[in-house]
Amino acid sequence: MTFQQAYQQGRSLLRRAGVESPAFDTICLFRRAFGMDRQGLLLRGEEEAPPMQAKEFFRTIEERRSRRPLQYILGEWEFFGMRLAVGEGVLIPREETELLVYTAAELLGGHPAPLVADLCAGTGAVGLGLSRLRGDARVACVEWYGQAFSYLQKNLDRYGDGRVLAVQADITREDAAPELWNLNAVISNPPYIEASELPLLQKEVQAEPATALDGGSDGLDFYWAIAQIWLPRLKSGGIVAVEIGETQAEKVSALFRGAGLSRIQIRPDFNGFDRVVSGVYRRE
Repeated sequence: MTFQQAYQQGRSLLRRAGVESPAFDTICLFRRAFGMDRQGLLLRGEEEAPPMQAKEFFRTIEERRSRRPLQYILGEWEFFGMRLAVGEGVLIPREETELLVYTAAELLGGHPAPLVADLCAGTGAVGLGLSRLRGDARVACVEWYGQAFSYLQKNLDRYGDGRVLAVQADITREDAAPELWNLNAVISNPPYIEASELPLLQKEVQAEPATALDGGSDGLDFYWAIAQIWLPRLKSGGIVAVEIGETQAEKVSALFRGAGLSRIQIRPDFNGFDRVVSGVYRRE
């Protein structure tokens, strides 16, 4: 079997299985198995593919046909120029979440050497992204669940430069991470999907941990925790920036306004959906 035949067969298998982006997924798995990108495939497509590598390629194609997320098969995914370790038990970083990073960096413009808490940190994507934009920031990535925390530690070891720390704590508890007070910023991409919607999600999304998706009956459980437990930990003038579901902007804004947040802004993502709510906390 040639490289070209292997690629075409893999793409055909994924297309017939109903995978959303069969060509993209196939070339990603092809690169993983053969160390060859599209240009290499064009140049060497008629060469014979090494049998052991071809076997591994089709093994991963079968995994993808079963709707195991591509990112979990690859074991890493790109976010903000970093290749973050991912796998079962941790939320896969999404491109639209980069808006949260840029928003936080912008709002922290007047805060030198800010102390930041990244809540429900997962892979650490948001906190690490912010540290890339703000080299003087001190970031604590807070994550409770063991599997996710192990990926967080891997990514901080690779990209944290000693300025980004992992804290294992349940952000919904009043006594969580007692060392994190007098913060300049609280940022979070929390679970925000309504519990009743979880069974309706795409199969690949259902393969991600429910603990990173389930926001309770109305999707707002973690925003309440942020408002009640974490806003009071901010310095006066500290900022909050959170990712939201596309229909939650008004509810989250009202919740935060009632907890003392002002100058609230709602920002759309590149698809035009409301994606980030931010504001400034003022002590009375």
